[in-house]
Order: sequence, then C-alpha cells, then structure tokens
Amino acid sequence: MAQAGDIALFPFPQTNLVAGKLRPALLIKPLPSYPDDWLVCMISSQLHQYVSGLDEIVSPTDADFVSSGLASESCIRVSRLAIVSHSIFLGKMGEISAQRLEHIKLSLISWIQS
Repeated sequence: MAQAGDIALFPFPQTNLVAGKLRPALLIKPLPSYPDDWLVCMISSQLHQYVSGLDEIVSPTDADFVSSGLASESCIRVSRLAIVSHSIFLGKMGEISAQRLEHIKLSLISWIQS
C-alpha cells in the first residue's frame, strides 16, 4: 500500500497532457475524496531546474539518500505537482524521511501563502 513519503515510478504527465517519460515521483498525500488518487511531485536529476525555497535536493550525503532508491543527486520538484491515480504507479523505488517530507509540505504551504 502506498504511503506519503514513498517514491514511486510512473509516466509523469507533461503540462500539455502528453504522456511523459518514466520518472520517479514523491507521493505527498492521498486525496480525501478519491482514496486511490495522490498529490505527487516529480523528481529529476536535472538540478538546474531547482527552485530555491520550494524544491528539495536529495544528495548522496543525506541520511535518507540510500532509502530513497534514487541513483544520483536529485531534485524533488515541489514546483511540478500532479494528481494521479495509484493505479499508474509502476512500483515503489524507496522513501524519504518523515522529517524531509514534513519540510517539503511546509515549503509548499509557505509558497502557496506567499
């Protein structure tokens, strides 16, 4: 069963709704009205896409890097959100720490309120 903080692999949609590449995504929270739908954000190894104060870098030196299942330093792109059905997840790659997930949620709240 999927949980907030999991990193799942799935075809992340492009902003024009064209099918996207297979990518890891962070599961942030399930939707209350649709229990199989999740708010997720894309994860990319393209660090130049990092948005300061919103996105999160996961580095090999971080305590939760190994458990994340990521192959290299990556950017959790909180600036790239989507709502997707759990049915399109192709499996769990790993997970981030509860502390990192909480920090990401707080960054998202702060950005929305600014």
